[in-house]
Amino acid sequence: MVARRFLWGVLAAVALLVAVVLYRTFTFGPEKAVATPVALAAPIPIDVNAAAAHLGEAIRFQTVSHQDPKEDDAKAWDDQRAWLQTTYPKFHAVAQREVIGGGTLIYTWKGTDPTLPAVVLMAHQDVVPISAGTEGQWKAPPFSGALKDGAVWGRGSIDDKGSLIAIMEACEALATRGFTPKRTIIIVSGEHEETSGGSVDRAAAILAKRDVHALFVLDEGLSIIDDNPITGKSAALIGVAEKGYATLKVTAKGAGGHSSTPPKNTAVVTLAKAIVAIAGKPFPLKIDGPTEGMLKALAPQMPFATRMAVANTWLFGPLVIDKFAASPAGASQLHTTIAPTMLQGSPKENVLPQEAIARINYRIFPGQTADEVMARAKAAVGDLPVSLKWEGRANNPSAVASTTAGGYRVIAALTEDMEHVPAAPALMIAATDSYRMSPIAMDIYKFEFTRGDLSQTEMIHGTNEHLSLQNLNRLTEFFARLMTTTGAG
Repeated sequence: MVARRFLWGVLAAVALLVAVVLYRTFTFGPEKAVATPVALAAPIPIDVNAAAAHLGEAIRFQTVSHQDPKEDDAKAWDDQRAWLQTTYPKFHAVAQREVIGGGTLIYTWKGTDPTLPAVVLMAHQDVVPISAGTEGQWKAPPFSGALKDGAVWGRGSIDDKGSLIAIMEACEALATRGFTPKRTIIIVSGEHEETSGGSVDRAAAILAKRDVHALFVLDEGLSIIDDNPITGKSAALIGVAEKGYATLKVTAKGAGGHSSTPPKNTAVVTLAKAIVAIAGKPFPLKIDGPTEGMLKALAPQMPFATRMAVANTWLFGPLVIDKFAASPAGASQLHTTIAPTMLQGSPKENVLPQEAIARINYRIFPGQTADEVMARAKAAVGDLPVSLKWEGRANNPSAVASTTAGGYRVIAALTEDMEHVPAAPALMIAATDSYRMSPIAMDIYKFEFTRGDLSQTEMIHGTNEHLSLQNLNRLTEFFARLMTTTGAG
């Protein structure tokens, strides 16, 4: 009798468990929209061939941001800014143009209703250098801007001159057609996003002083991925937050001298122990924040087993995390990452350095701070004789933008209307200069309206960067419809 009661108790518990799991699985998904559907503006004709020719010209301005600013060609930026004025005359006739600081551009296209919050669009002017020795591996010279195989080739075609030219093409087309926004449209284009961020901080301060309050800010970021690793299907990933960025300088000191008579612990040995200690204490993986929001939004596309697992992380959490973290890109969505990147010691192999230095780059997960990261590093090294300090500014993660506010709803609605794919919030693991706009905007989105598989991301900062005419057309039409939809009020 006791055994039978025990068996029935176990079966009842199992049945309850199954019921809970199934209920959570079938109810797991995006929150149902209760707001009024977005009224989208109609498309306008886009001359993609003219846009491609202009993008090619922009690529030929070698606005390369080097780690040492002394290597930069300042004339290239001046020439490119002057070229924008002559290439887009109708837009420049209706918008106020300002050049501030080292060359950041602010365009203000005043709306007819100053009580409405503005929309801010961003795209930077500079590009990263070509990796030494890879020039011959390009299918077209990296600064040729060549039109080949249905694409514009060259450094910056995707990051980020493609967006800059698409914005300008859209503005010129709208100005030519006599469009006047009801809501002010502001375009901010930084000149050194790839290194210091240029004068975007100053641009934000200027706009804040003018009492600008943006409905939202949109900058480069994530895109439409056709082979999303979670679902295997297409999805538009809209960045609603970006990780913080900080570089830790670890310094160990020791007795110098000849390498033939090394002491038991040299500066290099001490430094190595510190690096291993810090990297050996990784931040725990967790499904939280924008990553959790992404899983909910994509739930309808998931295979049943995957949906069941992510809907019941209280039960299957370790399995979901293991699958997510199987790749470095997946793991980076789940925690603060620790990446030792630079080492500095003796200038000669037979000399003991009196000082050895390492630099460790952190990308800080939303909800954590640079102070917490520093505290964890100090705890990891314990009593090792090393000094820890931030190199430059340590940036905390951005705020998480709303997925129910007007800006997100317009971006998502346009994406679904134009490409017929679901939109989902996601975490941007790289850095942009849009976080500097926080003084004027609560909601900052990082999304580039291009489409392709994951392999296309390898071109960014890499060899054979190119933007297809199809994606250039997408970008330009998207910006035009975004401005006419939000600019209507």
